[in-house]
Amino acid sequence: MEIKPITACCEPLTDTALTAEAADELAAAFKVLADPARLRLFSLIASAGEGEACACDLVEPLGKSQPTVSHHLSVLTDAGLVTREKRGRWAWYRADASRLAVLRDALGSVVPLGER
Repeated sequence: MEIKPITACCEPLTDTALTAEAADELAAAFKVLADPARLRLFSLIASAGEGEACACDLVEPLGKSQPTVSHHLSVLTDAGLVTREKRGRWAWYRADASRLAVLRDALGSVVPLGER
């Protein structure tokens, strides 16, 4: 899977039609979060105390092997959804709220079919 960081901000989907480039970027970001393990990792990181989590603390709650967790963390980092900071032997991860806001805002004004 090609991983692109989200670089463009866009209007909510119901305000104006997406350009092909914006649709490609948003779809790539949603694909990253569409994986259950990555979505769970993102949630674990975003909800961690102090707003960050050590990679060493993410293996057990996810129930996956360390190499698998590292792979998923790399995908999240490459997509710009989390940031990574090396501290000695360990990598610490923090959710990038601005990147998540782009995704949230793109869907922000979508109205359920029954409410139109």
